[in-house]
Amino acid sequence: MKKSLLTTLIILTFLLSHLHVHSQTPCDGTGFAGAYPCKNYDLMATIDIATLSGSNTAEGSDIWGWTDSTTNKEYALVAMTNGTAFVDISDPVNPIYLGRLDTNAGSNFWRDVKVYNNHAFIVADQVGAHGMQVFDLTKLRNVTSPPQTFRSDAVFTDIGSCHNIVINESSSYAYLVGCNAFSGGPVFVDISDPKNPVAAGGYSAEGYTHDAQVITYNGPDTDYSGREILIASNGNSGGSNDVVILDVTDKSSPTFISKISYPNARYAHQGWFTEDHRYFILGDELDEQNIGTNTRTIIFDLVNLDMPVQSSIFTATHQAIDHNGYVKGDEYFMANYRAGMRVFDISNISNITRPMSEIGYFDTFPTNNSTGFNGAWSVYPYFPSGNIIINDIEQGLFIVRKSGTLSVPDQQITSNKFTIYPNPADRAPVISSNTNIESIEVFNILGKKVYQKKNINRTDFVLPINNQAKGIYLVKINGAIGKKLIIK
Repeated sequence: MKKSLLTTLIILTFLLSHLHVHSQTPCDGTGFAGAYPCKNYDLMATIDIATLSGSNTAEGSDIWGWTDSTTNKEYALVAMTNGTAFVDISDPVNPIYLGRLDTNAGSNFWRDVKVYNNHAFIVADQVGAHGMQVFDLTKLRNVTSPPQTFRSDAVFTDIGSCHNIVINESSSYAYLVGCNAFSGGPVFVDISDPKNPVAAGGYSAEGYTHDAQVITYNGPDTDYSGREILIASNGNSGGSNDVVILDVTDKSSPTFISKISYPNARYAHQGWFTEDHRYFILGDELDEQNIGTNTRTIIFDLVNLDMPVQSSIFTATHQAIDHNGYVKGDEYFMANYRAGMRVFDISNISNITRPMSEIGYFDTFPTNNSTGFNGAWSVYPYFPSGNIIINDIEQGLFIVRKSGTLSVPDQQITSNKFTIYPNPADRAPVISSNTNIESIEVFNILGKKVYQKKNINRTDFVLPINNQAKGIYLVKINGAIGKKLIIK
């Protein structure tokens, strides 16, 4: 990720970054969940970055999840500039911030976390001798007075700073990339005993690797069946902008398989295999900004790992920069920075003209969908429950679900039935409800509170803000329910 210096200013454009929203907010018929544009995904809750980080200047980065096989509870592991936060999301409408593991060195924009055998493995980039932190996640079962400040259970110190980490759970190896070792290429670490990681070599011949995925291969190229295959997104290493495929089964002698180039490459950022290991879906992080294209996703056919070919390119209808993307079944979940989380049907991925189709989204950055390094950094869609977590750079943790997959008690549904009419408004709008309106706050697009009224205790209220400037506002009712209002 390339960090914009405008980030701190731009995030003041929306609204709830300092608030908990502990109530289910459906994606309504107008295409909004509270203040957030959406399609087919409901907002369960948010926790702001200041709460998670303990700082008003920290920002979010990577995110991953852990499902405790003993308790079946689900946890969000939220990486930030200054540490990693742990949130119990088992009740997605009422998440519990359990505490934070602080950085092992300095603070910077890039922190990445993955999970193996009930342990979190955490790296950070450009922060000196950070190493790889190891944290025993089973500690989260017994947090009685959150939030707590946790300590690492081990630190692997052989690599200084690293940009990213990937894990192949079936082989018990972690692969650290973009480190101060092996020319930035992948570093192999045996994590079969999580609290005692052991260095196992690396690969430097293709230079810097920005991100990667490692699988035990079960795809169509039978020459590599059962082999451990690493596919590396190498940024613009050496100016080549290549994707590199390696056989890393033998850690002492990893072998080069092939290299992929593609047109108008600017920064081969990150990609993910389809579940049949036939196709690889790649995002280039800088093409939208540097070339002017709309969000572009490149798809490669890897039916022959020795001779991969570009299958197709999918172009979205907006310009937002694509970041991290993950495959789950026939769906592809993309963190699309200012366009939020985008969800695609990839069941037709072999089609060269229409390999993907957008079937849903949840936009954590409502201001616009332009190029810029703000909004959704990453998304984790793998919880068995259907909960999905998004880490927004400036706003923090979002928990969302596919619309209609989580019911709420009847009394909560009733209490959430607030309407604003007219909307868009050319006169003072009326807020109506079938339960008492206790308080109202109105925020403008810069996050400034422009109106507040307490102790209303009525079922309808005329909102006297028609003298405000034209634009989009957030109306916050009873301290929890967010509604978008447009003044025209």
